[in-house]
Amino acid sequence: MNLPTPRVLFVIPYFGQWPFWMPFFLESCRRNADIDWLLFSDCGMPADVPANVRIEAISYGEYCQLVSERLGIDFAPQQPYKLCDIKPALGYIHADRLEGYDFWAFGDIDLVYGDLRAYFTNERLARFDFFSTHERRVAGHLCLMRNTPCKRALFMGMKGWRTRFTDQEHHALDEGAFSRLFLRRKNLPKPLFKLFGQLNPLRRRSDFTEAYSTPDGCIAWHDGSNVFPKTWYWREGRLSNDLDGERAFPYFHFVCWKRNEWSKLAIPDPQQVRDMAASSNWVINDRGFHQENV
Repeated sequence: MNLPTPRVLFVIPYFGQWPFWMPFFLESCRRNADIDWLLFSDCGMPADVPANVRIEAISYGEYCQLVSERLGIDFAPQQPYKLCDIKPALGYIHADRLEGYDFWAFGDIDLVYGDLRAYFTNERLARFDFFSTHERRVAGHLCLMRNTPCKRALFMGMKGWRTRFTDQEHHALDEGAFSRLFLRRKNLPKPLFKLFGQLNPLRRRSDFTEAYSTPDGCIAWHDGSNVFPKTWYWREGRLSNDLDGERAFPYFHFVCWKRNEWSKLAIPDPQQVRDMAASSNWVINDRGFHQENV
């Protein structure tokens, strides 16, 4: 039996200035043509935005006012980075934009997507209500949940969420307190960890599977080693690397290179970046993005 393909919307607020790799992010969205993205931003309209990406212009102050009104709090952080704390609430805040969608997602833009439908298959989406791409915590860079009133309001189960949303401190609530609604005793051996998870009704309807999206971080690679890929290949919307042969990955979160190696590099020419992103194949490594010669 062929299952219907659920509609998915990513909701991402982003303020300040688009990063140099934005054309690559957008091109990877374009290749996932049956998934939609909604970004709220004051960064202006990039060139050649895909049809499945909608960018709504709004100032940071106006967006904070919207959050305040929707949540009934005084949300006025000085730094946009604080928006990470409210990621689990974005479905509630923007419930009016989710009509007609089966799932909504929050995430980051310091990544490129592979074939998301090959990973989030119709069978998996029919079986579970919540998806994290880390095994033992909610992944702030990509988390997917069913578009129901219950899931949109799930963040309200975080202890003291109003106070923690409205102070100036960044608490990493998306990966900390929100994770603990699903996962307890995350440092237990795998069999015990799984057993405790089955005692939690939220966990039983959730899929916490390590997607190995963020190499060079604190999570060992899938073979248990700390040997990570040195090069990633984006080819016609499919994502692989130099270590794992033809194995495909749903996305590559390059936060470690962004913070370290890339911070020492000169910002590339914007037109060259746009031209390269528009091609069918590119390479990503610790020296940035490069054209692949195939």
